[in-house]
Amino acid sequence: MQGQTAEVAWSGETPVATRFDDPYYSLQGGPAETAHVFLAGNALPGRFRDGFHVAELGFGTGLNALVAWTAFRAAVPDGTLRFTSFEAYPMAPGDMARALSACGAPAAETRQLLAALTPGGARLPGLDLTVVEGDARETLPRWTGRADAWFLDGFSPAKNPELWEPGLMREVALHTAPGGTLATYTAAGHVRRTLAEAGFEVARAPGFGRKRHMTTGRLE
Repeated sequence: MQGQTAEVAWSGETPVATRFDDPYYSLQGGPAETAHVFLAGNALPGRFRDGFHVAELGFGTGLNALVAWTAFRAAVPDGTLRFTSFEAYPMAPGDMARALSACGAPAAETRQLLAALTPGGARLPGLDLTVVEGDARETLPRWTGRADAWFLDGFSPAKNPELWEPGLMREVALHTAPGGTLATYTAAGHVRRTLAEAGFEVARAPGFGRKRHMTTGRLE
């Protein structure tokens, strides 16, 4: 099943997914949120190496991929980051460009990514990006990869519960390399319990901005 184009509204210069009534990134700063939650939450860039594989639920604006790629190039200049993202509702290119510009994403990398991006991903110096369109509950079980780190970046569990279902979290665990990690902005108790039941050693960590807590995990 191919992804349906996202319906985006704008609150000032902040993109909001009308289907879920939720912004795509923190109003306190998108790139800083990505660095805090998804990079630091997975002990990155310290773990980066050539061929390191990040997987993500929710490609959205592409901001997480951009920030991770920028950090990876600084840490492993001659290596390639593998990045696989599962997205049910891909953003239109114009909305993506506007969102990345508005949030202060790395300008040079943004231009390169937007120029190279196709519905299936992009191949760029230091980045092998694959975007898998469709419902992750259907596409992730068919995926043959295993990630070293997961970015769980679906919309709020209260508004997008299907992306936090126990069955999908079990698939995340099954597609995680030994010792692999995850990070997510949410600290919802039912999400943490679901991840623990899937096989992750779950911890609560300081959140970004106004959020008191977030969640990290390591595959037991």
